[in-house]
Formats: sequence, structure tokens, C-alpha cells
Amino acid sequence: MSSVAVAIFLVTYALVSARRIGHLGLDRPAAALLGAVACVAFGVLSPAAAVDAVDGHTLLLLFGVMGMGAFLVLDDFFAVLETRLSPLARTPRRLLGVIVWGAGLLSAFITNDAVCLLGAPLVVRLIQRNAMPAVPFLLALATGANTGSVATLVGNPQNMLCGQLGGLEYLEYLVIAAPVAIMGLAINHAVLLLIYRGALRGTPALDRERSPATRLTGRHGVTLGVMIATAVIYTLGGSLAWTAAGGFVLLMLVHRRDASAVWRHVDWSLLLFFAGLFVVTEGLRRSGATEWLFAALPLHTSGGVVGQLTTAGVFLLGSNVVSNVPFILIVQDRLMTLDDPAAAWTTLAVVSTFAGNLTLLGSAANVIVAEASRDVGGFGFWQHLRVGLPIALLTTTMGALWLALVL
Repeated sequence: MSSVAVAIFLVTYALVSARRIGHLGLDRPAAALLGAVACVAFGVLSPAAAVDAVDGHTLLLLFGVMGMGAFLVLDDFFAVLETRLSPLARTPRRLLGVIVWGAGLLSAFITNDAVCLLGAPLVVRLIQRNAMPAVPFLLALATGANTGSVATLVGNPQNMLCGQLGGLEYLEYLVIAAPVAIMGLAINHAVLLLIYRGALRGTPALDRERSPATRLTGRHGVTLGVMIATAVIYTLGGSLAWTAAGGFVLLMLVHRRDASAVWRHVDWSLLLFFAGLFVVTEGLRRSGATEWLFAALPLHTSGGVVGQLTTAGVFLLGSNVVSNVPFILIVQDRLMTLDDPAAAWTTLAVVSTFAGNLTLLGSAANVIVAEASRDVGGFGFWQHLRVGLPIALLTTTMGALWLALVL
């Protein structure tokens, strides 16, 4: 086992867990880039291997989704929703529920990352307009999107990857996972209400005044139509990344906006963050640390409740140590050797999704919301862990018990 690679990963993980690293002025993307450069500088990876470690599919997906979302931002779509959500929800407690369930149901069809990319500016504006505590509503968006995305094989990148590598059928998976998503969202909502009951009780009623100048337009309809079309193509088996990129290009051609205005709404630092994290993760994989982990924690798929809980625990841990998408790539060979690979891939899809709620770095959606909400303070590693830990443990346990019953 390469101690240098493990040390680089641990230092990088510690740095990106903080919102800003003291007098160094480093943020999360800069810390991830630092870790990637260290992997090459200390010989953990060759320059060519480091470049190959970057998952272009994931970066292209994020780029395409951010690009499509940029058109909604430019046309003030979120201002329209903002003025309609407050009268609908009426109180902060109800708004919290609307965000959890709305984000969860939408994410099942347009991916959790897309929901967070599009929804974070809306939630931030609602927080600012109503002078509400930011953290409960930001975490409602991030955790709700993660939890609800478990329902389908297009709900998040890791589910798409599990579906493709494991040969899972969309409809069969939906029948199994949809009830898990509904139960998970109920748990998610209950945990947030319990933890933030004091903060929500002390927040005044929402501003219910509507602005007559804000209404949906044909431009909004075109953008939403293209996004819905991309979701249909995902469902039919189209490439997630290239479909998103294609939708972005189509909107550029249809709307004919100045491209420079669109680029300003693409979060380039987020793309840098994931590129650096992929390099650091590849260094960890080559260190032998992951092989040691699986030797110490064997996987089971035919051991009933105990086997499902054990395997779910390994997947939960692994998805947070190296992040869910890289973990799937690390564990895929091991899954193919099991007695029931399809059951293992289904379990991995469910658990790696719920695992995304455990820590701030467990899911891209968490980072997206944290970075997009800096104007209202965002949230840090420990603030997320306070909510994410019980949500992840409870939903993972529930999911494992359900899968032991139905698989």
C-alpha cells in the first residue's frame, strides 16, 4: 500500500471539507487541484495517468446541465417560481416540505445534480426575501434531491452507471426503488423537521405578495421542453452526458443569445473541483488501499437480512471514502464475481445514492448547493453531517431491509 497516496487523499479530503482554508485562501476547487498536482509531483500517478483518471463523461454532464440551466437563469425563471412558492407554502415549515418533496420527485427524472443546479438560486432568493435561516432550506434541497433520485436509473450519475455496468432494466428497477424513494423522502423530511424545529418555529410567515411583472413566457416553455426531452432520451437509453450537451447546444441555437452571457452562468470552478477529485481518487485506488478495504469487508448478496445490511454498510462507507461514482468504478470487478450480480448492482445503486447524504463530499449535489449558496453563508462539513448522518443511516437501513424483502 502506498502511504504517500493515502496521505495525499487524506490531506485533500481534510482541505475540501472546510469552506476556506485560513490564510491560504484556498477554496474546495483549489484544494482538489492541489491534491491532483501533488499526486503527479510525488509520483503517485504519471501525468498521462492523471489525465486519464478524469471522468470526462461526468464533467460533460455537469457542463451540459449547467448550460441548459443558464437559460432559465437569464430569463428570470427562478424569479417567477419565487413569487409563487411563498403563497403556496405560506409558512417556513411547509416550505421546507415543498423543497424536500419537490426536489426529490423532480430529481428522479432530471437528475439530482440538475435539480440542485437549477433550484439553488431559487432557494437562496427565498431565503433572502423572507429573512429565513439558510441552512435548513439549503439542506432540504440537497438531501431531498439525493434521496428522491434513488427512484430511477436516470435519477443520478451513479444510478446510470450501475444500470449500464450491471445491465439493469429501467422498469424493473423502478418497481423496486420507487417505494424506497417515497419512504426515504418521508424519513428525510422528518429528520429535518426534528433537528430544525426550533429555528422553524421562530421564523415568521412567508412574504406572500406576488409581483405582477413575473410570469412564465414562451422562452421558458422552450427551455423546459428541451430539458424534458433530454430526460426522455435518458430514459430511452441515450448517453447522459452527450444528451445534456446536445440539449445545451440546441438551446443556444434556438434562443440565439450572446454566448458570453451564458458562459458567466457555468460554474467552471465546480468542473475543476471534480476533475481534481477524480485524480486524487485514482491515486488512492492505485495505492492498494481499496483492495485492502474489500479484503477486510467482504461483500454478500445471498445472506438475507444480515447479508444485505453488511453489504449496504460496505457500500455506504466506500461511497463516502472515495465518492460514489469513483467507488462504483472501483468495485465493479468485485460485483461481477458474486452469486447474484444483478441484486448487488441494485443494492449498490440504492445505497450509493443514500450514501450521498452522509457527508458534504458524498454527492455532487451537496457541493453544488454549498457553493451556489455562498451569498447566504452556505453550509460547512459539520453542519451537513449533523443532518446527513441520521438521514443516510436511516434511509440506508430502510433500503437494505426493503431489498432483503423483495430481491
